[in-house]
Order: sequence, then C-alpha cells, then structure tokens
Amino acid sequence: MNGRVVVLGLGSNLGDRLGHLQSAHRALDSAPHSVEAASRIFETEPVGPPQPHYLNAALRLRTGASLPELLSMIHAIERAAGRERRERWGPRTLDIDILWAEGETADEPGLVVPHPHLLDRAFALAPLLEVLFVAPAGYSARLAALGGPPPVVEGSLSLPK
Repeated sequence: MNGRVVVLGLGSNLGDRLGHLQSAHRALDSAPHSVEAASRIFETEPVGPPQPHYLNAALRLRTGASLPELLSMIHAIERAAGRERRERWGPRTLDIDILWAEGETADEPGLVVPHPHLLDRAFALAPLLEVLFVAPAGYSARLAALGGPPPVVEGSLSLPK
C-alpha cells in the first residue's frame, strides 16, 4: 500500500479497556489504512481528574488519507466505542490521537501533529518508540528523562490471525 506512515496513540480507561483497544485496531486496519506494527500495552495513571488507570498502546499505520480525513475517521471510531467528550482529560472508553506523521506537521484547531504533549508523556512516547523503525532525534532521551516507559501489562496489541 502506498501512503505515509502515521503513528496513533490509543488509550482506554472505561469499560472493557483491552476490548476497546482491539476494536480500534480492527477498525483502523482497513482501507485506506494498513496497520504495520502494534506496540505492547502499557498501564498508566491518568492525567487530569481522579479516574481509573489507562491502557495505552500505539499503532504504526500506513495510510493514504490526509490528516484531516484520518482525524474524522478516528472520531467516528471513538464514537462507535461510546466516547463522549465531556471533560478535558476526563475518563473515556476510547481515545485515539495522531502522535506523529511521516514528513508532515499540522497546526490548526483540533489537529496538531506531532501531538503537542508527546514529549511530556511517557504513556504516549514509549509506545510510539516501539513502533517506529527509527526514532526522531531526541525522543529516546526524552523518554529516559521522563523516568522510562510505564509498566507493560500485555504483550502486544496485535490481533490474533
């Protein structure tokens, strides 16, 4: 498949957390996308108000979709999982963020790539580093400065064949 590589961060802290991540993986592994790699699954403390811990992972996707088109598809997948946007950094069934895009940046309302908090959050940075062949300059050192990766709870988000 042609297209460019995009890394998505996935998180869930409500309901069947692993099931929500797996469902998102299935939904994203279809035209115009192809999942090329999946990270291990990390369990992390939430950012923001008191709430349950998250499961976090990353997918390396090859896509022909533009970043705005991809964001629209992501929002549809989140809604299908029962995502309600009520509270900033509040609990959610599914959260999917565009963390990084090969050779492309964006800075517009609702779409900032690379993700503006990527280098401040080990729960996003550690999974991203697992799925990229070559890490962007400084990313690995930044993860070390954040205290290293969070605990791994599942081997991989890869789906059974």
